[in-house]
Amino acid sequence: MIDHPPTAATLRRLERASGAIATRAVARMDEDLPWFRTMPADQRSWVMLVAQAGIASLVEWCRAPGRPPRLTGEVFGAAPRDLVRAVPLKQTVDLVKLTVEVMEDHVESVAEPGDADTLRMAVLQYSREVAFATAHVYASFAENRGAWDARLEALVVDALVRGERSEELPGRAAALGWDGTGPVAVLVGAAPADGDAHTGVRRAARSQRCEVLVGVHAEQLVVVLGGGEDVPTAAERVAEEFGPGPVVLGPVVDRLSAAGGSAAAALAGLRAARAWPGAPRPVSADALLPERALDGDPLARAALTGRAVLPLRTAGGEVLETVRAVLTAGGNLEASARALFVHPNTVRYRLKRAAELTGLAVTDPRGAWTLQVALALADLDGDRSLWH
Repeated sequence: MIDHPPTAATLRRLERASGAIATRAVARMDEDLPWFRTMPADQRSWVMLVAQAGIASLVEWCRAPGRPPRLTGEVFGAAPRDLVRAVPLKQTVDLVKLTVEVMEDHVESVAEPGDADTLRMAVLQYSREVAFATAHVYASFAENRGAWDARLEALVVDALVRGERSEELPGRAAALGWDGTGPVAVLVGAAPADGDAHTGVRRAARSQRCEVLVGVHAEQLVVVLGGGEDVPTAAERVAEEFGPGPVVLGPVVDRLSAAGGSAAAALAGLRAARAWPGAPRPVSADALLPERALDGDPLARAALTGRAVLPLRTAGGEVLETVRAVLTAGGNLEASARALFVHPNTVRYRLKRAAELTGLAVTDPRGAWTLQVALALADLDGDRSLWH
C-alpha cells in the first residue's frame, strides 16, 4: 500500500508518457541484453505490451492505493502464456529490472514540482509487487505445465501401447521436448515398488544422453527411449530403475511414429518372459521369439519362420536334415554323423552354414531351443516340405 500517492497531475503526466517510457525500456533491453536482440519480433512486441500494461497498472494503483495491484491478470495477462515458456524467470527479472530503471530515469521529467520523491517511492514499492507477481506467474506456470506435461506424456505412451498410428503423435511428443530424430525403442517391465517410476528413469536416461517418455500401465512401467547413440546400451542402465522381474526391450525403430511396433513386441515379450527364467535383464523381444510364439504371438511366429525356417529350406535338404539330426541327438555331433552316414566334419560344416543363414547355432542351448521351436511350429502349420 502507498503511504502518500503522487498527485493526480503527476499521474496524468505519467499516463501520457507511458508509451514513450515503454518504448525506451524496450530500447534499453535491446542495448543491454544480447539474448533479447535475438528474440522473434512477436515476442519482443509482447514484452512491449507487458511494459505498457505495467505502467498503466502503476497509475491505477496510485489512484487507488488501498487496492493491491492486479498484476497477474492486468500486466502479465497482456501477453500470451507462451511468453512464459519463451522467456525464463531469470531473464524476466532482468526485463523488470531494466523497466524499473527506465521509469526511475523519467521520474524527474514526469513528476509535478515537489512530487518526484513520492513518485520514485511509488515506483520502488510497485517494483516489489511486480517481483512477487512474477514469481507467482512462473510458479503457477510450472505447476500447470507439469500437470499438463504429465497428462500429455501419458497420452503419448498410451497411444504407443495401444498401437495407434496417429499423425499427431510426433507433434505431441515435440511439445514435451522430444526432438524427433534418432533411433527409438520401448522398454517394459514392472514398476518400482516405491511408486516413483519417473524420477530414476529420467535421471538414468539423461545420463545416457537419451530422450525419454515414461508411462505406467497397471503395474507395468513403459519407457520410450530415443535419440541416444546406442539405445540398447542405454536400456541396460535404465533397466536398473525398474521393479523386480524381467525387463524387455522392443526392437529399435528409426522414428517415434514407428515405436508402436516396438512397444507391441516388448509387451508380448514381457508376457512370455516367465518361460525363460534365466533371461538377461534387459532381454530383447527378439531373443524371446520362441517363448512369444508358444504364447500365441503371431508376429513372433512369423518372425521365427522368416529367420530360421525359410533360410534352412532355401539352403537345401542336407543342411536342414543335419540340423534336425543334431537336435534329435541332443547336440552330439558324432551320433548325428553316424545317423546321417557322413563324417563329423561334414556335420560341422553344415551346422556352420546353418548358423550363417539363421544367426542361430545348433550347438548352443539357446540356439538349439529356438530352432527346435521354429521347426516344430512350422511342422504343426503343415509345412511338411521342410523335412524333405
